[in-house]
Amino acid sequence: MERVTIFKRTTKKEGDIRLRFRLQDGRKADLYHKSDIVANLKELDKFTPEGMVKPKVTIYNKMLHKAITAEIAIMRKVYADMINNGFNKDGETFEKLIDAELHPIATKEKEKSTLLSDFSKFIDKFFRDGVIGKGRLAHYKVTERELTRFLIIKGKSDIKTCDFDKELIMDYRDFLLNEYLYVEKWTGLYTGLTSANVPTKQRSTNTVAQKLNQLQSFFSTMEDEEQIDKSPFRKLGKQRRNAALEEKYDDPVFLKANEFQLVVNTTVPNSLQETKDAFLLQSMLGCRISDFKEMSMKNIAIDENDKFAYVRYLPIKTKSKSHEDIETPLMKMALDIILKHGFKFNILKYVSGERGYNDKIKMLLKYCGIDRECMVFNQTTKYNEYKPLYELGSSKLCRKTHVDMMNKVQINQYAAGLHKEGSDAVNRYTKLSLHDRFILMCAAFGEPSYEVDENLNII
Repeated sequence: MERVTIFKRTTKKEGDIRLRFRLQDGRKADLYHKSDIVANLKELDKFTPEGMVKPKVTIYNKMLHKAITAEIAIMRKVYADMINNGFNKDGETFEKLIDAELHPIATKEKEKSTLLSDFSKFIDKFFRDGVIGKGRLAHYKVTERELTRFLIIKGKSDIKTCDFDKELIMDYRDFLLNEYLYVEKWTGLYTGLTSANVPTKQRSTNTVAQKLNQLQSFFSTMEDEEQIDKSPFRKLGKQRRNAALEEKYDDPVFLKANEFQLVVNTTVPNSLQETKDAFLLQSMLGCRISDFKEMSMKNIAIDENDKFAYVRYLPIKTKSKSHEDIETPLMKMALDIILKHGFKFNILKYVSGERGYNDKIKMLLKYCGIDRECMVFNQTTKYNEYKPLYELGSSKLCRKTHVDMMNKVQINQYAAGLHKEGSDAVNRYTKLSLHDRFILMCAAFGEPSYEVDENLNII
């Protein structure tokens, strides 16, 4: 006959543990079950491994004894059902049958759920709990739509989370890389999407890795919450998992100081003037495009002692984790551009797409003659290519240029206001005041120091 015992897998002497049980039936079966019972170790010591009260013990936790007895009885019943119905005597089947016996209503609901419904709930929960902000929420929603298209094409739109295996991960990776090949045959799946969201060429491996990392977070959460036994990503094997999830980037591309000054000093046509002003201002602020688009005159403050202007803002990407404002001094040229436009740049209404901000930055840099060759790895050919810098122009170039020019005068990212105090890489500069940053940033960009009155008029 089978033997059921309490399986203690802890070295702790006191405190609470969640009880596990073991069912053995000679060579026929050796099965484990993780219960929902939480027991104090000192109270548990009053019971035998079989869950019986030890001899001569008169004072014990009767509720705990009742719970253990009931759990063991259910395990015996489920094991008998497995034998009678010819089920495989494996741990996964054993655990599922016990779960169905203990939680029949919840099990029925779980049977109705699919991978797509679980993933949607996961995204909403991540956003609700502050794990991700609005920006990353939008990225997760895009991944959700891509995952939906993949499962429809594969005829698996009703697949359950527990049935999504390691081979489907690799199939999904291939789909993400080459989704553009499916557009013509599956036209209906792409109806209603903007042209920018319809894939027209192979995606980069970095983009695909980012999306797979999102899916891995989902499966890890489902595993942690014991909705599944094991994430399929952990079944991939180290080499395949690293190949699928690793992001590889070229050396950062940025404008050198002389190239930045070339943009400053080049007279551009009216069609590029607004782009030039926005590009120069964003480069001097070093902020992300999401923050740049939200800025207004309300973000400007004046240093009480030294009378220079600076911007202060709460970064959108990290505000769910930190409520500390970033403060970045405004150099004279930056202040001039702000007073000219009041942060109202029409070009920022459309960042991507044809004739959007990123496209216009490329045109601006080409007009200014910023054509230094930069090495770029071609994901398709697997060889390095050399492209003129203007072809790589985008709003991200502004932030990279800002950081590089700060480093040229020994100002790191903390001093520039882009990272918070405490980073090992920036401890040298944690005592710099806002005025110190202002002076050093002016040096980096070749700008003069200045003072303003309360109306931002330069004195």
